[in-house]
Amino acid sequence: MTYIAKPRLHHPSLTRNKVGYTRRDYEGKVSTLCAGCGHDSISAAIIQACWELDIEPHRVAKLSGIGCSSKTPDYFLGASHGFNTVHGRMPSVLTGANLANRDLLYLGVSGDGDSASIGLGQFAHAMRRNVNMVYIVENNGVYGLTKGQFSATADKGSKSKKGVVNNDSPVDLVGMAMQLGASFVARSFSGDKAQMVPLIKAAIGHGGAAFIDIISPCVTFNNHAGSTRSYDWVREHNEAVSRIDFITDREEITATIAPGELVDVEQHDGTVLRLRKLHTDYDPTDRVAAMSHMHARAAEGELLTGLLFVEGETEDLHASLNTSERPLNSLGTKDLCPGAAALQKVNAGFR
Repeated sequence: MTYIAKPRLHHPSLTRNKVGYTRRDYEGKVSTLCAGCGHDSISAAIIQACWELDIEPHRVAKLSGIGCSSKTPDYFLGASHGFNTVHGRMPSVLTGANLANRDLLYLGVSGDGDSASIGLGQFAHAMRRNVNMVYIVENNGVYGLTKGQFSATADKGSKSKKGVVNNDSPVDLVGMAMQLGASFVARSFSGDKAQMVPLIKAAIGHGGAAFIDIISPCVTFNNHAGSTRSYDWVREHNEAVSRIDFITDREEITATIAPGELVDVEQHDGTVLRLRKLHTDYDPTDRVAAMSHMHARAAEGELLTGLLFVEGETEDLHASLNTSERPLNSLGTKDLCPGAAALQKVNAGFR
């Protein structure tokens, strides 16, 4: 329960990262989600990724909407900034915060109901504006807080726990993100930590809208035979299209090279995404080809995971708006109101 405080004292032998924090320092309150919920695995992956990247918790702003998934920011990075918005409105609130203070790392956590239903329009505009953020959807295909009704991402033909068949076509958030212009699009599975952690690290290092759709089975309402969001179904139909290593510019990383082509994509901050293509016919830097491959494999009943698309050169919202290099919330009265002469010069530029 969240009212049970975790011990403040840490064992002296706990390993610290380069900024002096242990992994425990990146944790939050005790989770109140159902035992075995995939969302808790995602929280653990976020904690691991931030610890490995030596991120100072107070440099992170985490925002969410409403739902089981939107409760999870309380369970990681307890020393970071946090804001729980109203249902489906996380992207616009995050956009405003990002415009005010560009120096923070923005982490948006949402769910399939929060993003694919009431917040679909908000999701669309955050992607097309390329807001510099990590957008994680914890996707379980149901409304876990309201007794397990189908959500907008539930596959057509999928069965509920009561045996009801979903007859509606699903909203494909990954396909929408690609079509709307997101510069980093990935899908993962909450039961695959080895894949989730490097994907989250890569998304954090990306300078633009980085979207990760994570299939996260609901153990209470959507983990049964007939569900396409159950642990067994995802494990049986999961097809990884790529494997990635996230390489920082501060240390040397060596790895055994897997079969297939090796592609390095440099990010804005100097870090490098090393893509190992497990499918020789798949190109994660070609948006149209990636969308076509994803739809082709979906028709065969395969759920593609991994880094599906990445754009090396991209401009985020601040670059496209040509905003001040200084965070707007740090500007004083003299900066914001430079006088009549400056105003006349600005107005003349629009004539």
